[in-house]
Parts: sequence; C-alpha cells; structure tokens
Amino acid sequence: MTTAARPTWDAARELLRQRGLRWTPQRRALIGVLSASSGHVTATQLLDRVRAVDPTTAPSTVYRTLDTLEELGLVQHTHGAAGREEYHLLPGSEHGHVICERCGANVELSAEALGQLTATLLRGDGFRVEASHVTVGGLCATCAADAAG
Repeated sequence: MTTAARPTWDAARELLRQRGLRWTPQRRALIGVLSASSGHVTATQLLDRVRAVDPTTAPSTVYRTLDTLEELGLVQHTHGAAGREEYHLLPGSEHGHVICERCGANVELSAEALGQLTATLLRGDGFRVEASHVTVGGLCATCAADAAG
C-alpha cells in the first residue's frame, strides 16, 4: 500500500459508513482513543480507555470494530510477548518484533529483516509466514552482556 493510499483516522467515520456501520458514540470514542494512542495497544487497554470516555461501550463493539478497522488498514493485529494480541496503529508496513525475555524491551523488526527471515523459511521448509504473528524472543544486548558477565 502506498503512503497516499493509506487511510487516516480522519477518514474512519466515512470508511465505517461505507461498510454500513453507524457512527455510534461508542465507535466515535474508540476512534478518538485510537487516534490519541501510538505504537501498540491491547484490546483490553483500548476497552479500558474507551470506557473511561463512554462507560456503556461493550467489549463486543470494540472487538468487532477493531476487526473492521484491520480490514480497512487502520490497525494490524500482532502477537507480542507471551502471544498477547496487540494492535499496531496505522501500520506503515508489515513488521515483526524482537522482545527481550529478561527486561521486556520490544524492538520492531524492520520489513526488510522480516522479509529475509520469512524468505529463508520459505526456501528451507516451504513455510509461508503470517508476518503479523512474528515475535522473536531472546535477550537484548544489555541483558545478554549482563548474563555473560
């Protein structure tokens, strides 16, 4: 997807209406929370933040709307530490994650590095990787040095 074609939070209302969905107070609250967030957030974190704005928001509304927003390219679900499902907001490209199992540091694996990793798996085993599910555990440089010392 090119930068010009990438949807924005400002377009969310119209994109949802094109899907036949109403612009409810709960969806408006979710879009407001998402547009004020950055990086990765869990659905539970989003639900808590949305309920602070609109306590009537049902979890099913948040989850269904997140599914639709993923189809529209506004969020991308990923799997973080311990397989926890997270949402990457306004994703620019597919990427993976490298997470330190000691300190919890989370670094994005670039699209290029992810491409090399998935190409190696495809060549070696014929395995096609779902990029949003790539999370590699290990030790960051600091924790590895501490463990070695």
